[in-house]
Amino acid sequence: MPDPCQVDFYVLAGPVPSAGELACRLSLMAWEQGHRVSVLAADEASAQALDDLMWEYPPARFLPHERGPADAGVPVQIVLAADQVATDRDVVINLAGSAVPDPTRFRRLLEIVPADEGMRAASREKFRHYRALGLQPDSHAIGQK
Repeated sequence: MPDPCQVDFYVLAGPVPSAGELACRLSLMAWEQGHRVSVLAADEASAQALDDLMWEYPPARFLPHERGPADAGVPVQIVLAADQVATDRDVVINLAGSAVPDPTRFRRLLEIVPADEGMRAASREKFRHYRALGLQPDSHAIGQK
């Protein structure tokens, strides 16, 4: 039986780093460890902003990526829907407001929780959803208040 999906919630304490910057850092770390990454954006504008950010952040680093369904040679893909995640991906970074369906098909699921208190309710729902599926999400505080 395969290992269950490891779910991690990264809770941002303030505006720095931004959710996009953290997604870039996590994508870079996962890629450097040999993982295939999909980043699930909330909407078209967010996907475009993340695409632009991945060209320049982190500074002096290159993160090979593309938007939409990725070919096997591209380590990081940015998508708008969970059903667009390529089957070769083992890490999903979720920036969308809803839980990733069928998270057990991935090795890791990374949820980024915005600092904005109004937006945290969706993350709390996602946390409860994953627990109801029998997963054991972990939380990590990022930044300081």
